[in-house]
Amino acid sequence: MKLEGKRVVITGGSKGLGRALASRFAEEGARLALCARSFDELNRLALELSLRGSQCIVSACDITDATQVSQFADLVLADFGAVDVLINNASLRGPRADILEWTRLTWDRVIDVNVNGLFSVTRAFLPSMVGQHAGSIINVSSSVGSVGKRRWGAYATSKFALEGFTQVLADEVRAAGIRVNSVDPGAMDTDMRHAAYPDEDRSKLKSPSEVTGVFVYLASDASRGTTGQCLNAEEFAKTHREFDSN
Repeated sequence: MKLEGKRVVITGGSKGLGRALASRFAEEGARLALCARSFDELNRLALELSLRGSQCIVSACDITDATQVSQFADLVLADFGAVDVLINNASLRGPRADILEWTRLTWDRVIDVNVNGLFSVTRAFLPSMVGQHAGSIINVSSSVGSVGKRRWGAYATSKFALEGFTQVLADEVRAAGIRVNSVDPGAMDTDMRHAAYPDEDRSKLKSPSEVTGVFVYLASDASRGTTGQCLNAEEFAKTHREFDSN
């Protein structure tokens, strides 16, 4: 197992990529703490993992609420002591619409989740990594975070911000032994993707479980020295078959 004993926090862990990551990381021996807005879905996942011999901390948490983030971090750190890996996966897409069709309220909500939430969660768990002089932070990005496309509005803007945040933080905490990277998982068969492309043939898309290898790599000691990078899941899989999901 590549992540034996690693203490891992995953936001947005109840479905889609977050759920696939939780399942894969459990298989690799990690200790998990998961949060999402839906506690019922988290509980169902926790039960599934427990039946396979893996225990995890689960908590409902809206990452735009600083109080809820602080309470989640306190819960996790009281149990784990410190965190080795943080995966900032929680994200909100918003409507597929031209800029002039966005309302300020909707725009602010997407930015609040994808940028301010990213900051709040990272800020809550980073001190424990600094304290142990080690850690890996993995931010989930998107292809529209490097090349903007029409009708992606606040979502694309937020992912550009995520890339900037990744590079800034990587430079700041490099000397503390902490690495910070982002992952572009590519097109996956998720409800979020389907809502954006309702006419797309979902059978031709990768399942979220097929792109977990790059996350295992970045969470593991194999990625020591890799920081400030954006890794493409599909390109990574071509050259690192040892991290394929079984």
